[in-house]
Amino acid sequence: MQASRARLFKEYKEVQREKSADPDIQLVCDDSNIFKWTALIKGPSETPFEGGVFQLAFSVPEQYPLQPPQVRFLTKIFHPNVHFKTGEICLDILKNAWSPAWTLQSVCRAIIALMAHPEPDSPLNCDSGNLLRSGDVRGYQSMARMYTRLAAMPKKG
Repeated sequence: MQASRARLFKEYKEVQREKSADPDIQLVCDDSNIFKWTALIKGPSETPFEGGVFQLAFSVPEQYPLQPPQVRFLTKIFHPNVHFKTGEICLDILKNAWSPAWTLQSVCRAIIALMAHPEPDSPLNCDSGNLLRSGDVRGYQSMARMYTRLAAMPKKG
């Protein structure tokens, strides 16, 4: 557990130092628990998520970095690889392709890449996956855009 704390503390210091280096990701550590983090990520441009800001919750195991963090969307998102109700993310690096070389910041980057390049063949959201698999890209994009507007964009006063 000492090793995981040291690693997370190092990542925390790096995030503080590089705040302006990556404007698409804002990673924040819980004040009272270094194993709990949240992130705000910007929807990638030229996707139905563009203009949205999505909140992620990280639960880091005590065996980190030997085991991956659990990450889920707190913001509703219509995406084939994200469970609509729980926000669980189907991404190989969070499961069997994890490596201790990954950081919480690079996990955020991978999630942004997944948002731009969905994998409809391993869906957690079957409705979304079926739209893409059947070739209805317009239907998928309009649903994803609608949920982005409803859940991930600031309300206009």
